[in-house]
Amino acid sequence: MANMAQSIRMALHYGETHLGVKEIFGQDVGPPMGGVFTATQGLKTAWNTPLDERGIVGAAIGLGLTGTRCVAEIQFCDYIFNTIDLLKLAGNTSWSCSGLYHLPIVLMTPVGAGIRGSIYHSHSFDALASRLPGWKVVMPSTPLETYGMLLSAIEDPNPVLFLVPKALMRIKGEELIPGEPGTEKELKAMIDAPLGDRSQWTPKWPALKDVRVPIGQAKVLQEGTDLTVVSYGRSVRMCLSEAQKLEDAGEMSAEVIDLRSIYPYDWQTVKASIEKTRKVLFVNEDTEVTNFGEHLAYRATRELFYELEAPPQVLAGLNVPGIGLHNDLEEVSVPHGPQIRAEMFQLNQLRA
Repeated sequence: MANMAQSIRMALHYGETHLGVKEIFGQDVGPPMGGVFTATQGLKTAWNTPLDERGIVGAAIGLGLTGTRCVAEIQFCDYIFNTIDLLKLAGNTSWSCSGLYHLPIVLMTPVGAGIRGSIYHSHSFDALASRLPGWKVVMPSTPLETYGMLLSAIEDPNPVLFLVPKALMRIKGEELIPGEPGTEKELKAMIDAPLGDRSQWTPKWPALKDVRVPIGQAKVLQEGTDLTVVSYGRSVRMCLSEAQKLEDAGEMSAEVIDLRSIYPYDWQTVKASIEKTRKVLFVNEDTEVTNFGEHLAYRATRELFYELEAPPQVLAGLNVPGIGLHNDLEEVSVPHGPQIRAEMFQLNQLRA
């Protein structure tokens, strides 16, 4: 089974051979490294830029205005903050010209904690990204969904911010990407560059298929009756694991939803679940102040006040300047399994 980095690589290969992607670029994206997470190894159109995030975003905007489909990468989202004004301009383009021009660009960046990256490599960006009008913002949680969602992002006529959880880059999926060989060893031999000299290496791409995950569509991972848990990215699998533990122990039946798209988000799926369970917990690892989960909790309260049996809850990262390097500091700074389970258990005891 492919991991998330391999699924990105295969999706980009499919994009440059079938969907018209002409340029894939960013810091260390081209040979010999193929990206710090190896997500761009072996791609024909991948090239290296200077260490200049504003230059990367500016180049993507310029290419997009000519109608060129491109995928640009900011090596870590921790360094995307100095491009906010350019992201705002990119998002406004179609609106400000009444749809005369489009920007068919994908801006990809790894987000979140989980790799022991300390202060400068553990930030989240989802809350800030949700406040960029004109951008679609997605964050997959499995390799198969990464593949399908990246293909949808590539073909979108306007800018898509593709947030990839750093902690999941090396996690293998549980489902084969259509066309992927049956074993991990076979896939690695085909598309993973060898250590050492790569100057003569070329990948042997599998016969990949066109599989899409629609942007703006959530997925119910587990049905339940006692409460709803809504998450995305790295936190999704933690929520699902803890929900299954509580169900196995006979404590509760939790419905778990992977939002997948932060904007536009699938409110109808979330709403239907809350109407059924009458309680909801929103979980993500961005900081707790002005968190995107707070917006969802506000909307749940406003639209479903008389349906709720308890106030909507948000479990998010601590409002600290950065994540500490020590394992204990990182774990207490962002939601983790036992904390998620405790929050679910406490919410199940509440009544409005």
